[in-house]
Parts: sequence; C-alpha cells; structure tokens
Amino acid sequence: MLVVCMGLLNKESKDKKTKYQKLEEKLALKKKSAWDQFTDRQKKDAFRLCDDYKSFLDNAKTEREAVKEIEAFAKKKGFSGIGEAKELTPGSRVYDTYRNKNAALVIAGKKPITEGARIIVSHIDSPRLDLKPHPLYEDSGLAMLKTHYYGGIKKYQWVNRPFALHGVVTKKDGKTIDIVIGESEKDPVFVISDLLIHLSKNSQDKRLASEAIKGEELNLIVANIPVDDDKVKHKVKLAVLEHLYDKYGIVEEDFVSAELEAVPAGISKDVGFDRSLIGAYGQDDKVCAFASLIASDSVKIPEHTTIVLFYDKEEIGSVGNTGARSNYIEYIVSRILELSGNAASDSIVREALMKSSALSADVSAAVNPTFKEAHDIFNSNFCGFGALLEKYNGYGGKYSASDASAEYTGRIRKILNDNKIPWQIGELGKVDEGGGSTIAIFFSNYSMDIIDLGVPVLGMHSPFEIVSKADMYSAYLAYVAFLES
Repeated sequence: MLVVCMGLLNKESKDKKTKYQKLEEKLALKKKSAWDQFTDRQKKDAFRLCDDYKSFLDNAKTEREAVKEIEAFAKKKGFSGIGEAKELTPGSRVYDTYRNKNAALVIAGKKPITEGARIIVSHIDSPRLDLKPHPLYEDSGLAMLKTHYYGGIKKYQWVNRPFALHGVVTKKDGKTIDIVIGESEKDPVFVISDLLIHLSKNSQDKRLASEAIKGEELNLIVANIPVDDDKVKHKVKLAVLEHLYDKYGIVEEDFVSAELEAVPAGISKDVGFDRSLIGAYGQDDKVCAFASLIASDSVKIPEHTTIVLFYDKEEIGSVGNTGARSNYIEYIVSRILELSGNAASDSIVREALMKSSALSADVSAAVNPTFKEAHDIFNSNFCGFGALLEKYNGYGGKYSASDASAEYTGRIRKILNDNKIPWQIGELGKVDEGGGSTIAIFFSNYSMDIIDLGVPVLGMHSPFEIVSKADMYSAYLAYVAFLES
C-alpha cells in the first residue's frame, strides 16, 4: 500500500508544473512543427493541395507557361478579362495578363480601392539557362547549343543532368510558335557534359567551386549524326538545322528572335518515406505563386479589394517591362478605379497604393542540417515549421532591403495567430554570410506597408529544390487570411 501511495505522489509531483515552468510557458517563444499543429483533416488537405501544386510545377516551368496556367485557372474560377468588364461591384472578379509574362487577379471589395487594397505579389521566373542569340555550333563531332545562365546559380549543379527546351520562336514571317522538347517520355533530352574525373586532376579539380564550371562551359549537347555530304563543312550542325526546319519551319536566323530556356527535364516528386516534402525545379518562387493563386479563389466578397500579382524578371533584379519595377501595378489600380466609377488620376492612384497593405510572397532559406554553420540558428527557418515571415532581407547591414515596421509586422503576426496558422520568423543566413532581396523593396517605393511571407526552401536555385508540404499549406492559409483581413 505504501508503495502505491509513493508512486501516486511521485506521479503527482511530476505532473505538477513549477512556477517557472508556468512562466516559461507563458512568456517564452517556442518553435513547433506545423505537422504537430495541424488537425488530421488539415494534413489531408495539405497533401491534396500539394498534388495540385505538383501538376502546376510540371506544367509551368517557364514564366510564359505559368501565365497560361494562371489564366486558365482564372477563367475556370469565374474571373473575366479586365478589358471586357464594364464595371466592378463588390465580389466582381477580373483578371489580366500582360505580354504573356505578368498576370493579375482582382476581386472587388466592399470598400472602395481608394481606402487601399490587399495585395500579394510573387514572381514566376526561375533560374535557368537561356540560349544565346547565336547558339548553334559544331565541335568534335557534336552539335552544341551555347547558353547564358539566368539568375544566380551554382553552375556546377547544372551539368550531367537531362534538360528540356521550353520557349517560343518568332520566325522570319512574324509567326510565333511554342516549343517544348524533353518532357514527354518519347522526347529526347539534352545535356551539359562535365569533364571526367580521370582527366580533371590538373585542371578542373584545382578550380574554386564557383569556377568548377564556367559560364562559357555551359553548352548543351544536341546531336551527333552528320548529313551525308562531304562537301558540307559543318555536317552535324546542318543536320540539326534540317531537323528544326522540317519540324518547326525554323532557320538559324530565327534563334535571334527566340526565347528558348533550358530547364531540368522531368516531373516533380514526393521526397521522403512519409512523402512530406516536394522536390522539383522552379519552386522559387512558384510555391508562393501557386499558394497565392489558390488563395485568390478562396475569397468571396472581401472587405478590401484583393489584388494577386505575378511578375517576371525577379531573378535578375525585377527589371524590364515585365518586372516589378515597371508600372504594371499602377495600370491595374487605374483600371480598378475606372471600373468602379472613380477618376484615375496619378494622385488618386498613388493614394490608393499608399493606403494598401501587401505581402511579398517569396521564399527564403531553410536550415540545411549538413551546413548549419551558414545560419544564425536562433533566427532561421526550418522545413515543416510553417509559413515564414521575414521582416527584412537584403545584404550585410540590410543593404537593398525592405524593412517592415513593428506595427505592420505585429498586424500580420496577429492575423496568423488569430487564424491559428503555423508560422516562423527568420533571416536568410548569417549577417555577413550572403543574403538576398525580394520584390518587397520595389513595392515599398509606393509607401505601402509590405512584408515577406513565404515558404522556406532547401537547395534554393538548384535544379531540384525541396519544400515541406506543411509550409506550402501554411502559406496558402496565411494568404487567405490576409486577403480577407
């Protein structure tokens, strides 16, 4: 009996929390896996949503393909073209595309846009290899295509793997054709061949990792069979030109007016025994683009007009007429004002933008367990711990950063907590380790509130990036809650 009583007392003392345990529970911030916070239904919803996401990834490897997918989704969900709309009333849905590289989805709110909009902005371009204007040549019995890498990459990661060609060619007659080669099981693929280990000891092996493969060495092998004519100087090259002409009507000069991108061939895959992760090319930033796209349909009649934007050129500085530095957002706001029966003067457009609240829907680094030394582990994002907030980004001393105010960060934090959405906050690595910036800096130029809210990624800018399904689903929930706020 005494033994039993002692056992009960020991159990009671173990279960009883001390004063400071209670205080710690009340005051200290604890990171918790999103998987532990989800209900069983939410876990199933996350997996289901990510199945759709993988299909989107496979069909939208380029910015042009992403716009086609976004437009098809918009039409299916009852959005009409903004150019066809006569007026906007609360709940009206319109969309726009621009130059096949930008898109916008708008739902009119109960309040006029002059009181500000809820804006989510992501980018749909990804690091890749673009063909040069004069790419085709022959060397050592092989036909080759010269490339110029787009965005920041570790060049050594892009060799000895299958590539597909995606893009468009505008021919000499002015007709533009779409090309995708390398994605079907019956298609050939293309490859950049590295130097074999047996011969690299005294040359390549002594290079720095950043120079192990140089930009001018990123050349795709595309053919080997020559035409049967000894009077032709470049017989394998001519065989390629003959093939392209017979199949597509393309001549060599047409490469000048082409946008052909070499991207990793193949489909997205579940990663891990539990299938909790997704591995694929282009998840920076299509994971946030897709999550915001689906979120746009989850909003019915919002208080504030919602604008979900998709931009090109982020990976090279958001430049050009389809980058975030262009005036595309000003055009969209002007059209909303006009369709709502308001004047669209420059001052009214500027005021509407100043009163708007925005999320820069972009990715950041997840902690890689093998390379933890690159991170400040107390201020880092982890796979599976929910959507990430980045109050600021940039380089070193916050150079080229957008730095959200305490008030706006608190407002977004409250939205996430009130809706019980898993989230975490961190930075992109140690202070002097590297860094990066997002579209946020360009939207902050309109004096609107903006903060980065996205998904942590492993292997960012590599041909096979990895994200957690829990983080993607958390971002989707966060975007819905923000648009409805």
